[in-house]
Amino acid sequence: MIKIIAIEREFGCNTNASAIAETLGKRLDWKVLDQTLTEEVARIAKVAQGVVEQREGCMDPFLYRLLKVFRCGSYQRALPVDGQEVLDARRMIELVQKVVGEAAATGNCVIVGRGSAYFLRERTDTLRVFLFASREFKIRSLQTQTKSETKASELVDTVDHNRRAFVKHYFRVEWPYRPAYHAMLNSALGDDFVLATIQNLMDELNKKETSA
Repeated sequence: MIKIIAIEREFGCNTNASAIAETLGKRLDWKVLDQTLTEEVARIAKVAQGVVEQREGCMDPFLYRLLKVFRCGSYQRALPVDGQEVLDARRMIELVQKVVGEAAATGNCVIVGRGSAYFLRERTDTLRVFLFASREFKIRSLQTQTKSETKASELVDTVDHNRRAFVKHYFRVEWPYRPAYHAMLNSALGDDFVLATIQNLMDELNKKETSA
């Protein structure tokens, strides 16, 4: 039976993903894990929450990675560098995977982003959904926050590009990793459509398991 819903999304679909997760959580009476995941990673890593937010989905600054190569001969170990936090990308991945895994072990939760669909891709009790939208839709959505079409356009063009580079570098797969998802939905079709589709998918997966 499905006891976890993992929602990933393109940048610019953030508001939709969070709102959809909250609605699903209320309907199912499940816990919603969104910003709380970042807070938990920061607590375990003993760093400021802002540090984790900057690291999420980003490769280490070039200079930091270069210094690590010279100091320890590989990318496998993280050493503190003056002016940088000890929390590097590999440590970040380990902590996020740990927090997501613990949340999944408890179950009855909706998890937003943080690579949750990828980390939980082997679990049969997890419904994994990816939200996307056209560039124009994402720019319009972001304009309500940035108050600038130029800034919104810049974010749409760069954030997912960086995510794609991060996933390619650290996981050796293309982002979004399509085999991890049960469905990829266009958020421009509206929250009601996305919610209904997710709930229908959940019902069908549960029926399939029951009949089996």
